[in-house]
This record gives sequence, structure tokens and C-alpha cells, in this order.
Amino acid sequence: MDAAEVLATTRSVRRRLDLTRPVDLADVRACLELAVQAPTGAGRQHWRWLVVTDPALRSAIGKVYRAAFEQRYPPDVTDPRVPPRDLASARYLAEHIGQVPVLVVPCLSLPGGLGTGNQAGIWGSLLPAAWSYMLAARARGLATAWTSVHLDREAEVAELLRLPDGVRQGALIPTAYPIGSGFRPARRGPLDSVIHIDGWNER
Repeated sequence: MDAAEVLATTRSVRRRLDLTRPVDLADVRACLELAVQAPTGAGRQHWRWLVVTDPALRSAIGKVYRAAFEQRYPPDVTDPRVPPRDLASARYLAEHIGQVPVLVVPCLSLPGGLGTGNQAGIWGSLLPAAWSYMLAARARGLATAWTSVHLDREAEVAELLRLPDGVRQGALIPTAYPIGSGFRPARRGPLDSVIHIDGWNER
């Protein structure tokens, strides 16, 4: 795949994660080697990467994730902001995330805490690297999903992972081989509906 195809077809894969096929840790490490080449504020590299392969630990994280999801989206409730198909896909992931062969949790190690005020610069030192991990995984034939629902119960997952004080989670990235092949670009609105040139232009 060329760069354009990787960028256009890296999807949040939920229903098509192969829950039975093992993922070689060497492949995950190779993806993380590329991920840590991402830009980071002042070159500080505060990121830390939790790679979870132990079945019991994955299952425990899955239970916390599912509880957080069901609290946010009870079974009999729909969300007008989320298309029904997307919500059904997210619910499937919540029910099965503990069975995904690898869970990657990108974190920031901040001994002084997050601080107050605008945190864009802080998280901007982690999120590009996490996205680079997903792109690298796609290029190696793996599938991933970007999710952060578990952060509604961040402390519970931190306890399971034995995270020290000052380490904050940024996302949860289930990683597996995909079922089937071929991913299309996502449905998105036209660029002209969201782009502004030389200042905010009213439409």
C-alpha cells in the first residue's frame, strides 16, 4: 500500500477484528517503533505504551470497558448524535473487547500532573504517535480501533495495569488481524463544508 491508501483506509475496525488469530508481539513492537517517531512537544517523549496480551488481564479490562459503555449507552437507549449502525458496531466492540488478542494503551507520564488550562499541547504529544501506531498496523495487515470509552472509569483500568501516579491514559487501541480484506475510505462530508481559508468564513 502507498501512503495515500494507508491514510484513507485506516478505519476503526470493530466488528471485523479476528478474536481467534494470535498477533505476534514482534509486529506490535515494529508498529510502536514507528509510532515513537511521531512529533512530540519540545522533544520530551513523555509517552508510555502498555501492551496487554495476558488473557485474564484483557478480560478484566474488557469488563470495565463494557460497564463504562453500558453506563454511557444503556441497551435500550439510542443517541441521536450517533448513527444506529455506528452505535451497534461500538456495542459489539464493547461486548468483545476483552477477547481482542492485543490491547494497546498509549499513556503520558506526567509526574507533575496534567495541570490546568488548555491541554492541547500536552495531549498533542501523544495522540499523533497513537495514530501513527494505527497507520503502521494497517500497513502490516493488522486492524485497530480508536476508543476512549474506558476513560470514564480510568482509575479502574489504571489499577488493573498498576499504573503509577502521574501516568494518564490517552486511548485504548484493540489490535487484531481483520476478518476479510479491503477497507474503503470513510463516509465524510465534502471538504468545502469544513475548510476555512484566511479566517473563519460564514456559510
